[in-house]
Amino acid sequence: MKDLKKISGIAILLIVLLRLSIGWQLLYEGLWKIDTLSSNRPWTAAGYLKNAKGPFRDHFRNMTGDPNDMNWLDADKVKAKWSSWEQRFLNHFPNITDAQKSKLHQMVSGSDSFAAELSALPPGVEIRGSLGKAIQFDPKRKRLIVKGDQHLTPAEKYRLQSMVPVTKEANGKLSGGTKLDQDFYTAVEKVYARSARLSYIEKMQASLRGNPEVAGHVDKKQEGTIDGKRIGELEQYQIALERYEKKLKEADQDFKRDHLDKIWAEIQEMRASLVNPIRAMEDDMKTEAYKLLTPEQLAAGPIPPENTEMHRINMMTIAALTILGILLLIGLGTRIAAIAAAGMLLSFYLVMPPWPGVPAAPGPEHSFIVNKNLIEVIALLAIACLPTGSWFGIDRMFYRFFNKNKNS
Repeated sequence: MKDLKKISGIAILLIVLLRLSIGWQLLYEGLWKIDTLSSNRPWTAAGYLKNAKGPFRDHFRNMTGDPNDMNWLDADKVKAKWSSWEQRFLNHFPNITDAQKSKLHQMVSGSDSFAAELSALPPGVEIRGSLGKAIQFDPKRKRLIVKGDQHLTPAEKYRLQSMVPVTKEANGKLSGGTKLDQDFYTAVEKVYARSARLSYIEKMQASLRGNPEVAGHVDKKQEGTIDGKRIGELEQYQIALERYEKKLKEADQDFKRDHLDKIWAEIQEMRASLVNPIRAMEDDMKTEAYKLLTPEQLAAGPIPPENTEMHRINMMTIAALTILGILLLIGLGTRIAAIAAAGMLLSFYLVMPPWPGVPAAPGPEHSFIVNKNLIEVIALLAIACLPTGSWFGIDRMFYRFFNKNKNS
């Protein structure tokens, strides 16, 4: 029995190398993820969790807070998110000027109003009726004003400019009418151009609500009939998700699961076609906002991410990978670090376990019951059962210190 407790030098070397290898892998993963935090696309576990499979699928997917990206397709929620980001932008850069604030607000949320200078309305020009709802003249401020939630249409612009006997030549010069008539014509052109610029929130709302391809369309003349409603891509996506979830619960054979994998891939294509344009708008909005800043202001660094549940999961994962990797490398608290790392990797394993009846995880790896994560879990538990830190690591110093005190 005494011989069984002996471990050869080569075995000790290999076990220590195994610990160091796993520690380095965890540390490098953590450092790589930290490096991405300062990029435009910081690392997130959201994609991995959203694609969870197996008996714990719902648990892991729900950890993301929005497993099907429905929040990206809700115009009110996106508006609230972008408005919140605008405020966080202002808070992060407190020395931003009033002019920069105004440009930022116009870019993100839109202006409260659009105006062009005009000393007075030409004689005989009256803005009333439907035009009066879109545009007004303020005699005190001497401005032609369009409300921020209104956008002058080309037809309205034409009607306004037709009120004065002015024409625009091919070379851009105005002819006809009095100077006041020409000033009015020019003011209408300016306020039209300014009101034509949509904010990012307005573009997003137009994409999600104003596009019949996405939002669908109801023909009031045929409402209640089979031709009265045209289903949009958003509703098609929701219906496809509901059908998939229902069929997933009923799938009890491999061929059914294989078919569901194909359906899921199609659903992801639908999701991408709907969500990616909104994500792209957000990226463009942020890029354009940072362009408003001076080099001195940019020195404050990027805006910290919003403190959501998903953000906390990301930060905890990065911290765990980095800290546990360091502890395994230097051999400090080795047994505890190995057990903790095994628990973390076990959670990774359970997101997409290669078990019978569970759809295969995407990627080139083909596993059955055992995969790389589980192998590392077993290896870490073996390391936890051995005094590898006492063989090579800071634990050795503590071991010697306590043994010395014990012997004395």
